[in-house]
Amino acid sequence: MSVRTAVVGLGWAGRELWLPRLAGHAGFDVVAVVDPAPGAGAVAPGIPVHPTVDALTPDAVDLAVVAVPNHLHAEVAADLLGRGVDVFLEKPVCLTTAEADLLAAAERVGGATLLSGSAAPHRADVTALARLLPELGRIRHVDAGWVRSRGIPQAGGWFTRRSTAGGGVLVDLGWHLFDTLSALLGPAPFTQAVGTTSNDFVATGTGAAAWRDDDEAAGGPGDVEDTARGFLVRADGVSVSLHACWASHEAVDVTRFQIVGTTGTAELRCTFGFSPNRLPRPELTLTRAGTTTSVPVPEEPVGSEYGRQLDGLAALLADPDRRGRAAAEARTTIGAIHDCYASARSAHQRPAVPAHH
Repeated sequence: MSVRTAVVGLGWAGRELWLPRLAGHAGFDVVAVVDPAPGAGAVAPGIPVHPTVDALTPDAVDLAVVAVPNHLHAEVAADLLGRGVDVFLEKPVCLTTAEADLLAAAERVGGATLLSGSAAPHRADVTALARLLPELGRIRHVDAGWVRSRGIPQAGGWFTRRSTAGGGVLVDLGWHLFDTLSALLGPAPFTQAVGTTSNDFVATGTGAAAWRDDDEAAGGPGDVEDTARGFLVRADGVSVSLHACWASHEAVDVTRFQIVGTTGTAELRCTFGFSPNRLPRPELTLTRAGTTTSVPVPEEPVGSEYGRQLDGLAALLADPDRRGRAAAEARTTIGAIHDCYASARSAHQRPAVPAHH
C-alpha cells in the first residue's frame, strides 16, 4: 500500500529533489502539494495544491515532506506533528535547541513521528566507508570536510540571510557532515567546540551556484558565512575537525572523511550533492602498518542516495522507536553549530594582536 504523501514547499529541494522522486517511487502516492506562490500548480500538474498545511490531516495524508525555507521548518513541522501527521523534514531540522524541544513535544502530543531528510549517509561510498570501521580499532579522530569550488545557493536570497536561513554554510553543508558523522560513529553529544568563520565570497557576491538554477535572488549579498572551520570533541572522546565551504579557490568540489583509529586510517574522497564540479569517481583507501590500499567503491548516478533514503522510509515510519530520535539528534547538531558560531564571534570580538617587527 502506497504512502499518501504531501510535499510542503516547492523551492529547489521540494521541486527538484523530492517531488520527482516521490512521484516516481512505487511506495509513495503524492496526493497534495502545499505552496502559497501563484502558479505552484504548474510545478505539480494534476495534484491538488493548497496554500497552507491546514488541509493536511491524518485522514488525508500519511506523510508530509516539508521543504520550506529554514526558518519555517520547526513551525510547519510542529504544526503537522501536533495534529498527528508524520513528517519527513529537510535539513536543517531546527535552528535552535528550543525548536528541537518544540518538535519533540509535538511528536508526543500528536503521536506522530519526525524523520530527518539528510540523504548523505545513504550514499554507497559512505556505506563502503562504514564497512571499514571495524578494521580501524578504537576511533580517535575524524576529519570531515565539504569544500565547493563555486556553490553559494541563491546568493542574495533567503539562503544567505541569517534571519531566514539561521546561518550559512555551517547550517547547510555542515549539517550533512554532522549527520554523516553520526551515522558512521553513532550519535553522541559534543563536550567541546571551537570554530572560525569567514564570508569573503558572500560579501563580494562571487561564488554563486549557477548549476542550481535558483529563482532570481533579491536583496544584497547576504550576512552569513561561506566558510566555517571547527574543532570539536565528542563525549566518547573522539575529536572532530570540520571544514565547510560554499566557495573556495579549488577547481572541483570535494567531500572528505578521514577516520583515524588505533589500528588504521580510512579515507573517503568524493563529492556530495549535485554540483557538476565534482571528482570523477569516489576514492576510498585503507592505511594500516604503513601500507595504503585502495578499496573498491560502487559507482552510482548522482543523487541516488535520495531515492535510497525513500526506499527505507516506510519502515522507519512504522518503527515506534524512531519517535523522538530525529529531534534529539537535531538538538545535538544545532547545539554544536551554535557553539562553533559563539566561538567564532568571540574570536572576532577580540582586539587584534599587533605584529612584531
